[in-house]
Amino acid sequence: MLEIIGSHNLIIDVPGISVGNAHDPRRATGVTVALVDGASTASVVIRGGAPGSRDTALLEPEMAVEGAHGFVLSGGSAFGLDAAGGVMAVLAGRGIGIRIREAVIPIVAQAITFDLLNGGDKSWGMAPPYWDLGRHAAEAAGTGAFALGTVGGGYGATTATLKGGLGSASQRTPLGFTVGALVVVNAVGSATVGDGPHFWASHVEQAGEFGGLGMPAKLDPAALRLRIKGGAPPSTTIALVATDAVLTKAQAKRLAIMADDGLARAIRPAHAPMDGDTVFACATLRKPLPVGGEGLALTEIGAAAGDCLARAIARGIYEADRLPFAGALPSWRGRFGPTSPGNTP
Repeated sequence: MLEIIGSHNLIIDVPGISVGNAHDPRRATGVTVALVDGASTASVVIRGGAPGSRDTALLEPEMAVEGAHGFVLSGGSAFGLDAAGGVMAVLAGRGIGIRIREAVIPIVAQAITFDLLNGGDKSWGMAPPYWDLGRHAAEAAGTGAFALGTVGGGYGATTATLKGGLGSASQRTPLGFTVGALVVVNAVGSATVGDGPHFWASHVEQAGEFGGLGMPAKLDPAALRLRIKGGAPPSTTIALVATDAVLTKAQAKRLAIMADDGLARAIRPAHAPMDGDTVFACATLRKPLPVGGEGLALTEIGAAAGDCLARAIARGIYEADRLPFAGALPSWRGRFGPTSPGNTP
């Protein structure tokens, strides 16, 4: 039995992880930053056909760097890659990074989504906002609860049928390891079944965290028809999963691979040619794997990470508010649930 832990049900339940968000409502875009306190190991898996990323090659198991000091999930397409520079500046100012004599070089890995056609003002000319948004998000990072939905890197996110957003979830495994996920859901496909309110991830939902509707009593074959963004513009779901386990870099790679299954459990379709689907994995090295049972423990952690990611995807959509622009996609609550300020059909 897997259980939600603490009062947060967020990735910050993993010791050593803090999260900050910054966004620009006029431009309908933003940045989410996860910082790592102390040593870590990290890796990544990229299965989308059109990814945008920064310093992901460093995270492959054969590379020299073991972990990362921060992760950035950003809107802005390739323009958004500037955000990591702002995060690096904050960390270097705090003396956090790899030290080479007097130089301090933070390792900050990043993935971006395409949110340039969501109605926001993207006419930024020679000054894209992402370096500053990255700095502000890093400065805001803390271990307290943070909002989900239309916030941070999920501010301008959309899916094929509904407003996307920032999602997160956490749980504890039977062996006592803590696992969490953080995701920006900007998918080319849909996270809901057909034209109804049920989430594809309903089979792993905990405590009604995204409505408690379960799956439809009967699955209409029409629900399996692909629902994708018109013209299939570049779209991406990008995520970080984290655990307090002591993992090698190769084990962190396996964790990323297993966690990526959660993306496919929650979104139909996933890993499409114009997706940039990317999943980072980070181990904060607090709790050793049991001697002689390392494989079983890693399997348990990876399975939990996949479930966490699927749940986080559904939560990101469930908590999102519609953007205030003509033609904006409806929010889940605006279409299927009680309306609230900023969350109208």
